[in-house]
Amino acid sequence: MSWEQFVLLTAASLALMVAGMAVAWVIQQRSGQSGWVDVCWTFFTGIAGAAAALAAPLNGISGPRPWVVAALILFWTLRLGLHIAARTRGAPEDPRYAKMRADWGDDASRRMFWLLQIQAMASLPLIFAVALAAWNDRVFGLQDGIAIVVFVIAVAGEGLADAQLRRFARDTANRGRVCQAGLWRWSRHPNYFFEWLVWTAFLVFAINADGSNLGGLGSIAAPLTMYWLLTRVSGIPLLEDHMVRKYGDPYRTYQRTTSAFFPMPPAS
Repeated sequence: MSWEQFVLLTAASLALMVAGMAVAWVIQQRSGQSGWVDVCWTFFTGIAGAAAALAAPLNGISGPRPWVVAALILFWTLRLGLHIAARTRGAPEDPRYAKMRADWGDDASRRMFWLLQIQAMASLPLIFAVALAAWNDRVFGLQDGIAIVVFVIAVAGEGLADAQLRRFARDTANRGRVCQAGLWRWSRHPNYFFEWLVWTAFLVFAINADGSNLGGLGSIAAPLTMYWLLTRVSGIPLLEDHMVRKYGDPYRTYQRTTSAFFPMPPAS
């Protein structure tokens, strides 16, 4: 990828994400439901990533790689985006956003707009990882097969975690209880772990095991960014505060016995 192509990709991706998150802000303001923000972010990130992947032939990349990478990011987009949309429709507002708006008071509208624009910029490392995965000129082979396996495990694991939580919540006998079923016994946020693993798959696509294609190393920014967002910014910290307020001591016990992110056997 030349410097000119990098600048063009950056400008196009940022323009799409800025516009997309502005649309998300309008939807959030009119609906009063901030869950649609995550739906918009997922779809716009996926569309930008797929467009970047399909632009790979402009750099002389041939073969199945751009099409495979584009198909994978679009599959991720549909799976996660439709899941969040179904969860959002008719449900109470996401407690993370609700707390932010309550804390911001009369300034909530303006601060929400700029928060969403920060999210737009934070998506750039993810889009670049998809682009670098598609623009790698390595012959499509074993390493790409490994990347596909990692991606499939990640998406399947996230889908399974979402399904287990949904099934647990629908059972009236579980009201007031903390979900520790299936993958949730091994991690307090298995869906977040598998979401992080999705972006690790694109890293495997982008780098070369023989040390060539040093530019592909830039894709490491995607799993690092996602890990930082999920564990330090808008994921686990805000959600854990909400869960402690909601469940009290049972959730504190869950915190002491179960890994926050990486799946591990529960402690006694």
